[in-house]
Amino acid sequence: MFKTQLRRRLLNKKPVRYPRSIFFIISNEFSERFNYYGMRTVLALYLTQKLAYSNDTATVIYHIFTSLAYFFPLMGAILADSWLGKFKTILYLSIVYCAGSTLIALGAIPPLNLPATSMTVLGLLFIAVGSGGIKPCVSAFGGDQFKLPEQAAQLAKFFSLFYFSINAGSLISTTLTPILREDVHCFGDNSCFSLAFGVPAVLMILAIVIFVCGRAMYTIKKPSGNMIVLVFKCIGNALAVRSKESSTSPRAHWLDYAESKYGKGIVADIKALLKILILYIPLPVFWALFDQQGSRWTFQATRMDGELAGYTIKPDQMQVINPLLILAFIPVFESVIYPALAKIGIRRPLQKLSLGGLLAGAAFVLSGFVEIALDSTEAMLPAAHEAQLRVFNGLPCDYRFHTDIPNLAGFSVPSRGAYEALHVELPPGLANGTFQFRAETSEIGCVRENMTEFSGSFSLQAGGAVSYFISRKGGRSSLLEYADTAAKDRNGLPRMRLLANVRTTKQISLRHNGNADVVYNVALNQYDQLTSVTEGEYGVYVGERPIATVKLSPGGVYTLILDEFLENEFNLQTHTITPSNSVHMLWLIPQYVVITAGEVMFSITGLEFSYSQAPESMKSVIQAFWLLTVAIGNMLVVFIAEAKFVQSQSLEFFLFAALMFLDMGLFMVLAMRYRYSDTTGGASSVESIEVEQQGKKKQHDALAISDTLSERSAKSTTYANEAYRED
Repeated sequence: MFKTQLRRRLLNKKPVRYPRSIFFIISNEFSERFNYYGMRTVLALYLTQKLAYSNDTATVIYHIFTSLAYFFPLMGAILADSWLGKFKTILYLSIVYCAGSTLIALGAIPPLNLPATSMTVLGLLFIAVGSGGIKPCVSAFGGDQFKLPEQAAQLAKFFSLFYFSINAGSLISTTLTPILREDVHCFGDNSCFSLAFGVPAVLMILAIVIFVCGRAMYTIKKPSGNMIVLVFKCIGNALAVRSKESSTSPRAHWLDYAESKYGKGIVADIKALLKILILYIPLPVFWALFDQQGSRWTFQATRMDGELAGYTIKPDQMQVINPLLILAFIPVFESVIYPALAKIGIRRPLQKLSLGGLLAGAAFVLSGFVEIALDSTEAMLPAAHEAQLRVFNGLPCDYRFHTDIPNLAGFSVPSRGAYEALHVELPPGLANGTFQFRAETSEIGCVRENMTEFSGSFSLQAGGAVSYFISRKGGRSSLLEYADTAAKDRNGLPRMRLLANVRTTKQISLRHNGNADVVYNVALNQYDQLTSVTEGEYGVYVGERPIATVKLSPGGVYTLILDEFLENEFNLQTHTITPSNSVHMLWLIPQYVVITAGEVMFSITGLEFSYSQAPESMKSVIQAFWLLTVAIGNMLVVFIAEAKFVQSQSLEFFLFAALMFLDMGLFMVLAMRYRYSDTTGGASSVESIEVEQQGKKKQHDALAISDTLSERSAKSTTYANEAYRED
């Protein structure tokens, strides 16, 4: 009867025009998400490449930042609902957010000589406060612009547009910022992090301008109290009263001690909330795995070959797979996967959520096997009791060496060639050793130039590598010594060293054939300089004269030998010390597919389950605790990275997978004990609060607004909240 009367009233009313203020809110959200995802996409590589952090330390900083970004929504919700209101909270915290983005961008500009490390850490803190603080406010502020129930359908469309703007900002920035980082060269550097951070910072400034421009059109509601605060006050009161009255007035449940102050309705709702929160205990482990896409998996990509049909995929660009798959998977799961699972008995939300967690564990098993494949392509480094010896020959003569090194009595080094001894066993207890050698040649040209033989000593060090370069000096053969390493560049770039036997020039230049802006001027007397360069094919020039072409591939370590055999006639030989990355980056796709499928089943299903099972008065609270599980999950990554339980990265991936499987075992036990509730009505809880708490009018108003929005747009709200989660 009520529904019929309501429908008649709606038919007699004129349609309400779609709020024009929504344009400003949607545009603001697009710009803000572009900033957040764009900055975060290149953050891990910036920490290692420019701030010189180790991969482990960069991982810790990345996940502390992510954890804070998902902790501060609690603070933002309380600030908006209790003091400032949504509009002022969004505005003020956006300014803090903008300040953080600007600090990072300015710190990344080399000519300014600013303290980049301090500015980055401070900037990340500001962004975490700003981004996290406005998270719970923007979608709710958009909902405030609609008149309900007249605009219920329009409200649902708003959440669809809101979700689209988040994904559009994420997709575009995740694709664009790695290109700005690597393909643009600025301030004499072969990358441009200042631009990669600067463009998102400009978008954040634009977001504030757009948001303020809509000020006159907004419907702005006053703060009306926060349910999260009320929940904690009620729990605190229950514990305080219980400590005083447990012996004199026992109750069936410890929360019942708060009934005298907060009423039966709110106490019953908090009991239902706690029943759901028990299920949340295992959830942080999923986010610990999921959020490593931007840290560990990105570092994994730096050690892989990204060349594909003439284009080189950037390591940080692989993160774009996740939002792309999310958009593709949601309709596929709804129309195909879930009906198929229903046929084998997997229908309930907690069953789907468990399967999603298991998929995340499976994704890390895959990443562990990829890591094992990558380990086989790593540099051959000496053990603690071994030394490595390399001898490079810059002369057009073959030399035979005779030494007193144990188990290495003699070896030959060909003309313009190299010799490597990668596992020279040193005598037990000997950390450093000096060994004599004598080198000789019978080449006619070298005999004529008085370079028949020479002698000297090799200095070998346990756990280290040393190299020698045979060149011409003062008309005689000489041996130049320098410390060496076969280790790859940790950011996946090629590493190059030039050894020169040249008389008529002091410098050569390497000019990138694909990008004229990439030029390296190399001094011929800096033998100990191992330079990381942009990958690609280079022309080698003496002045403006091309003398050779060399290809330097990602991850490779190369030694170039330049010999001037006649005046102004040069010969260049390339020796590969460590092979380039050979495992293709596309091998990461399976683990991205599996973890994204797990995200759809875990995250979206988890939100829908929480929303449907929570009492109407607790729906905003349950969303806050859901985001809190993300923060705790990221702190778990920090703990494991710092504790260093295992030394191998592949074993760490398998450790996370095993932890996820055990965690889902615990979750299944808790899920089997859970009894689903049919929470369809929301008015009763609100009415009981109003009746039993006459002095709580502000909380009632807040709940009424929240409940009305919730009843009209349950699924759209779920997707909007999920969009904040997908990264």
